[in-house]
Amino acid sequence: MKIAKNVNKLGTELVYDIFAKTKKLQAEGKTIFDLSLGQSVENPPEHVIEATIKALKDGNNGYTVPNGIIECREAVSRKIKSLYNANISPERIFIMPGGKPTMHYAISFYGEPGAEIIYPDPGFPIYESMISYTGAKAVPYNLNDENNFNINVDKILSLINDKTRLLIINNPHNPTGSFAEKKVVDKLANGLKNFSNVAILSDEIYGRLLFEKKQFPTFLNYPELYDRLIVLDGWSKTYAMTGWRLGWGVWPEKLLKHLFKFCVNNHSCVNAAIQHGAIAALDGPDESIDNMVEKFIFRKNLMFNGLKKINGIKCTEPKAGFFMFPNVKETGMNGDEFAEKCLNEAGVALIQGTAFGNSAIYNVRMNFTVSEENISNALEKIKKILN
Repeated sequence: MKIAKNVNKLGTELVYDIFAKTKKLQAEGKTIFDLSLGQSVENPPEHVIEATIKALKDGNNGYTVPNGIIECREAVSRKIKSLYNANISPERIFIMPGGKPTMHYAISFYGEPGAEIIYPDPGFPIYESMISYTGAKAVPYNLNDENNFNINVDKILSLINDKTRLLIINNPHNPTGSFAEKKVVDKLANGLKNFSNVAILSDEIYGRLLFEKKQFPTFLNYPELYDRLIVLDGWSKTYAMTGWRLGWGVWPEKLLKHLFKFCVNNHSCVNAAIQHGAIAALDGPDESIDNMVEKFIFRKNLMFNGLKKINGIKCTEPKAGFFMFPNVKETGMNGDEFAEKCLNEAGVALIQGTAFGNSAIYNVRMNFTVSEENISNALEKIKKILN
């Protein structure tokens, strides 16, 4: 049996492999402190759960339109207006089953043999996976420890040529926790005015999880780019709703007909009841977000200060999100070896940096949203095996 060559070009997320190993070890009776998963241990707001249950009881259990019910799209439009003072028509908003479909469709629109797509390395692994699948050339812009993983606008712009179709930006950034402030985004947006052939995919899924009281510099604040701008966001990280598989994208008008057909051919529509829960999340109070971020800041400080006391580990302090990306080179191990040793000898699940790109060979990703007790225990275990 012969399959299409492109299938072999697909990558994966190693977090699911680690997750499977962790569950197997736990089933064997071993205690594992899991710092690998890309989600918070917090629960969704209660009013969101109640609204979803009510929607089910009210009979919202059938098909919906492929781009999302109008009430949900209007709620997204209202939220964007209240947060960023940007006027986005609900017609340009598509509700998706998670964040990945927006990535998948955006990269599919622009990726083909002979085209180039620029993406962050290290970065979310599905970027490179989908670029390779389309046959396009994946062109990385590297983020490194020496620069605190901050983006270099001049370097990014220098990578653009006549073959460049799409630029992928992820701010705040997974896995490093870095954050490009407004002056940096201003410079990048201004530079992109000179490259009208390049579309932009701005992944802003962590945009509400900032550790300093600053206005998030969304690309939605640059109307001059709207005709080639795709913005990815959603409920997963902000409202602790990862398992609900619920996201949204803002799209250029000229792509809406094509996108509608992609949705019809792929996922048909998004779960009916959870769209009503999604409306409750957006229209409801933001106290749950504020409280969650306060917890993240405390746990981030706990992990950051703890890592600084472990010989051989160097770490850049995250500015947003819920990941830390320490460098373990001085332990004498690369990230793959370090993560394997932590899992097998310390009972601590981490993700090796190479899961996010070839440039991060000496890094590992650690989630600091777990309980304070688990963070302290995990750090103590790591310290013990290194000593």
